[in-house]
Amino acid sequence: MCLGIPGKIIELKGVKATIDVAGTRKVVNMQLLPDAKTGEFVIVHAGFAIEKVDEAKAKEALDLIDGIIG
Repeated sequence: MCLGIPGKIIELKGVKATIDVAGTRKVVNMQLLPDAKTGEFVIVHAGFAIEKVDEAKAKEALDLIDGIIG
């Protein structure tokens, strides 16, 4: 099973981005989403942003994860 975690793009530098995941910042590879912009939400798996999502979906996923590992 794979688990993707949503995060908000804080800063973009080339193919790398700093994202915020529930208050923790992480650097991820953005090569799979070259059109992503600062302020957007992405799903991250294995260090790669793999999908763009809207803010509501990101919050829903974070709430679900928090409920599981709470």
